[in-house]
Amino acid sequence: MVTFRKKYFLLTLILFIVEVLIATFFHGGFIRNYIGDFLVVIFVYCLIRTFFKIPVITVAAGVLIFSYLVEFSQYLNLVKHLGFEKSTLAGIVLGHSFEWLDMVVYTLGIIVVVAIERIMQGTLND
Repeated sequence: MVTFRKKYFLLTLILFIVEVLIATFFHGGFIRNYIGDFLVVIFVYCLIRTFFKIPVITVAAGVLIFSYLVEFSQYLNLVKHLGFEKSTLAGIVLGHSFEWLDMVVYTLGIIVVVAIERIMQGTLND
């Protein structure tokens, strides 16, 4: 069901600004490589929950699977195979280098989301 949730929209907006700041001011290192990845799954989760009334677990699992697929596309060097290696947007969205630790960071981000939702709602059905 399509909806609009103000609290998720505000979180999405804040996370987007933080991600842009990280991308602008941190060129590598722990914050760019891991905190950015941790926050991006939360950002995508909040974006989806802003506009769709889908159960927490469904969205969380979908975001995690999507994140894994993006990381796997890096393993396959999909950007290069599609001829997008000079595209800044493709590089930002799909990334360039596979790293197992990124999968761990995505998983931790989703675990935090589910834990916060459980605390805030007391249920995972909404």
